[in-house]
Amino acid sequence: MNQLPPIEPYDEEGTPQAASETLRGYLCVQSYLNSLDNSPGVYRMLDEKGAVLYVGKARNLKKRVSSYAKASGHTARIGRMVSATASMMFLTTKTETEALLLEQNLIKQLKPRYNVLLRDDKSFPNILVSREHAFPPIKKHRGKRSEKGDYYGPFASAGAVNRTLNQLQKVFLLRSCTDASYSGRTRPCLLHQIARCAAPCVGKISEQDYAALVDDASAFLSGRSTKVQADLAAKMAEASALMEFERAAAIRDRIRALTQVQSSQGINPQGVT
Repeated sequence: MNQLPPIEPYDEEGTPQAASETLRGYLCVQSYLNSLDNSPGVYRMLDEKGAVLYVGKARNLKKRVSSYAKASGHTARIGRMVSATASMMFLTTKTETEALLLEQNLIKQLKPRYNVLLRDDKSFPNILVSREHAFPPIKKHRGKRSEKGDYYGPFASAGAVNRTLNQLQKVFLLRSCTDASYSGRTRPCLLHQIARCAAPCVGKISEQDYAALVDDASAFLSGRSTKVQADLAAKMAEASALMEFERAAAIRDRIRALTQVQSSQGINPQGVT
């Protein structure tokens, strides 16, 4: 992870601002727009004391940050947050999924004031790895956390959650169907045919092996993607040594899918003070 030099705020005429003249609010946000591109990533909004107000992720950093760079049109809560913003920090990533998971880890670490308020809003989605079934699904969840399982979120973007779940299916092969659909199946569904589900519904995988997939998915969502990739590489090598080439190829495809969303090599920080 290479630390880039701080990006200095500029006023509307392009003049650098001295520390004592630091911009506030939407003018502060505007001062960073020329330094941003269309990469996915994570942004932090800080107050004048350097406390993190909010951590957010963006599919397109410049477009997302631009939405704060206006004097009106915000909800009352967002308006207060923008008004208190005295500086911003950015981390660019290779993919939106990296940004989503990095955002979640930073929120857990920093506990920003406005993200805590977001957590109390039951309308935002979580990713849920259910624990109420021998072969639990991974799915999007809204509302009260009454179902037993591991919750990741909440996330402000339902679309990003949907796209992330699509990527996770390719890597971890966990089912996404309802329990009713699961219990009624007599043959594998299309997701198994396109290598996005291990098909526990028809006995294509043991409970023990499926539990290992669940553990891997939970580790990945908790930020331990490097360990997951190393474990998969070891399993692929073992399968090859046993001349189980079809299984080795399937694991190879999962590693490739994981590489597309793994964050350890794709984060490029831009520190802003």
